[in-house]
Amino acid sequence: MPRVKRGNVRRAKRKKLLSRAKGFYQTKSKLYRSAKESVDTALKYAFVGRRRKKRDFRRLWVMRINAAARENGLTYGQFMAGLKAAGNTLDRKSLSELAVSSPASFARLAKMAGEAKPVVAKKKPTGESKAARPKARAAEAKA
Repeated sequence: MPRVKRGNVRRAKRKKLLSRAKGFYQTKSKLYRSAKESVDTALKYAFVGRRRKKRDFRRLWVMRINAAARENGLTYGQFMAGLKAAGNTLDRKSLSELAVSSPASFARLAKMAGEAKPVVAKKKPTGESKAARPKARAAEAKA
């Protein structure tokens, strides 16, 4: 197998990696091996962080909408269900921005959602006593 002299390629590769590690603590920005480990870890966290950011912002928007909806006498779920029933297509990001910057317009939306809110039918109590439950029936059958 022929001998490979890397020359410029190796230097360029190492230089690129060390420039990515600029500002890292002590040898992590100076020595190639520890810099490589640190850069790999940093890139891994950056990848995870880009996905995490989307979750975090959605949670923030939901919290803001919930707080503003409760000020208007609705829960978050009731508010969103009402908006959907009313045919409103605003997303959570714009709703949270409205809640923060323009409470009056959010209040109008909440009123609209409250009026369009679908009525949830509650379960009617069956009126069965404890004796009518399966375990109680089985005990009666044995007796």
